[in-house]
Amino acid sequence: MFARTKRLTLRPGWPEDAPALSQAIGHEAVVRMLSHVPFPYDEAAAAAFLSSPRGAHEPRFQIVCHDGETPTLIGGIGITRYDHGPELGYWLTPSAWGRGYATEAGRAVVDMARHALPFARLGAWHYADNPASGRVLRKLGFQPTGRTALKRSPARADAATSVEYTLDLTADDSKPMPIAA
Repeated sequence: MFARTKRLTLRPGWPEDAPALSQAIGHEAVVRMLSHVPFPYDEAAAAAFLSSPRGAHEPRFQIVCHDGETPTLIGGIGITRYDHGPELGYWLTPSAWGRGYATEAGRAVVDMARHALPFARLGAWHYADNPASGRVLRKLGFQPTGRTALKRSPARADAATSVEYTLDLTADDSKPMPIAA
């Protein structure tokens, strides 16, 4: 799957993305907000991630920004299936923070989940010390569940509190997703 928004292209990762991916995600400030990413993150970790298998209903995208002179890999977003159900996750490199890219990419992936994937619900979470991520989730329609959990991150010395969210994909007042045939 691919998606194109006003400023972004969401596309699968390719082996040749490993250098750009490791540079974009390899910041402690990024990895400390993620629970399944090794730290330090180098090209070998990027190559391993890019070659890892994923299920048919686990879209995983590189976020490429095309509102500058040169398209630039600025983040990642995807849906991962866990025992408790599908979960939206995303990250952006620090130079892309605060520009609305996470919300723009998130809208595209939520639309895919709503219209093209067999999900009735998506889960998501953020570390409590990352309130900006909570704002993104609420803009996407996610609602706090009232539950918190301790989660580990390889870039944190100790487990930290996370805040859980859910999104009912069957409650949709939006227009149908445009498609091309």
